[in-house]
Amino acid sequence: MSLSLFTKEKRKLLNLTQQDLADKAGVGIRFIRDLEQGKLTLRMDKVNQVLNLFGQELGPVSLNKNI
Repeated sequence: MSLSLFTKEKRKLLNLTQQDLADKAGVGIRFIRDLEQGKLTLRMDKVNQVLNLFGQELGPVSLNKNI
């Protein structure tokens, strides 16, 4: 699952607007919009601020399914 889809689904599951999520995470609404739209260049510290609300954090993911 992509980061953008994960974030959007979790936000909706918790009945939060993008503004609510931005406020709770301490980031701007523009950042949440960029994150949910799959922008390729985002600050990892801010991504982690959002993910921490869902009990998650960024980490390495293998591109090779055999590893």
